[in-house]
Amino acid sequence: MRIVIILLLAACALAGLQTWRISGLTEKADQAQRIIGTLSAGIESRDNAINRMNDEALRRERQEQSLRAQLSQAGQRARDREYTIQRLLNENQEMRDWYGARLPDGISRMHARPAFASAADYLRWLSGGNQLPDTGKLTGH
Repeated sequence: MRIVIILLLAACALAGLQTWRISGLTEKADQAQRIIGTLSAGIESRDNAINRMNDEALRRERQEQSLRAQLSQAGQRARDREYTIQRLLNENQEMRDWYGARLPDGISRMHARPAFASAADYLRWLSGGNQLPDTGKLTGH
């Protein structure tokens, strides 16, 4: 009878130990699930960021292609305009004389103004103490 009691106590102790281990494993499994959820959310966020960047890169590539086409068209128009000017100059002595003549002073002053790429460049230039020449006043009047 003692052996049966000892075996029952040993079986209960073993069952308790297994229950404790199962509880610990369940807790670890829950923790692993939380980690997996966090990692999955991080991966999804990263994938969304990658997709946004790919979309942005594609949009910029299309814009670049459009700008290159516009640049090519503008270059062709400039070449066509230059050919037309040269043709007209070669055809007409009066046109050649006009083309080679000195510009009036007011127009020359306008051409002497610096070129600005942006309003900020213009403001920086003005803040340096530089002023634009008064094109409303003709020299000699």
